[in-house]
Amino acid sequence: MVLAVMGILALMAIPAMQEGTLRKQVKEGLALADVAKAGVQAAWSVAGEMPADNKAAGLPEPEKIVGTMVSAVRVDNGAVTLTFGNNASKVLAGKKITVRPAVVPDQLIVPIAWLCHGANVPKGMEVRGRDETDLTAQTLPVECRETSAPAK
Repeated sequence: MVLAVMGILALMAIPAMQEGTLRKQVKEGLALADVAKAGVQAAWSVAGEMPADNKAAGLPEPEKIVGTMVSAVRVDNGAVTLTFGNNASKVLAGKKITVRPAVVPDQLIVPIAWLCHGANVPKGMEVRGRDETDLTAQTLPVECRETSAPAK
């Protein structure tokens, strides 16, 4: 009887541990977005427009920006989308997560606020680019999950 209860508890714990591992890999992969964020910020500060692609942001081709968990980093109208691959879990392979720039219109000196997937847009700012995130809510870090109401 005790073994049966222990087995049931173990079966319930395994998915939670797997989700935690996936979230850790996603968070590790998100660090590579910093490479592209710098290029987007520079383009915005100089031209007042979001770069259309990696080249306009002064970056290498998407497949040339890689890391342990990420197989490509692509800029599309300022939004930075990471594609998971390489050593990431098979569950994450080919999946994407996007961080989008939020800016104060016509105020090029104000730094970009970067919003991951479902994060609320700060008051007084406008978000740019398209969100291509296709990860499940369980694999997203907390700061990337959709919230029901904007922060006050």
